[in-house]
Amino acid sequence: MLRKIFNVLVILPLAILFVVFAVANRHVVTLSFDPFNSSDPALGVSLPLFVVIIVVAVFGVIAGGIATWFGQRHWRRAARLHEADARHARAELVAQRERERALAAAPGGQVPALSPGLAPQYLAVGRDKHGAAL
Repeated sequence: MLRKIFNVLVILPLAILFVVFAVANRHVVTLSFDPFNSSDPALGVSLPLFVVIIVVAVFGVIAGGIATWFGQRHWRRAARLHEADARHARAELVAQRERERALAAAPGGQVPALSPGLAPQYLAVGRDKHGAAL
């Protein structure tokens, strides 16, 4: 249902616009790749104007996409590193919970208390440069 609405509201008007643009710009133009003789080029091609404009627009979109992709490589790398850190932290958490279950199931069923001089590693011990608890 949503796809039909999208087709009617977006694709259909774009298709109509494309056809109108193509009909209005169907004159043949010569693209010259010879910088020294543009009146009689050694390397040139004759195409309808709308084809030239659309091909240039497609190349522009592709070039912009490639430039954006290269510009975001830092963020993709950071995301991979954070994902690996999160995976490692989840594995440590599972292992810690298993140790706690094993200790609770041991005779006496009590988890031993921490000695007063040892602070657990997961408690906040200060603040970072942005003021967040560590």
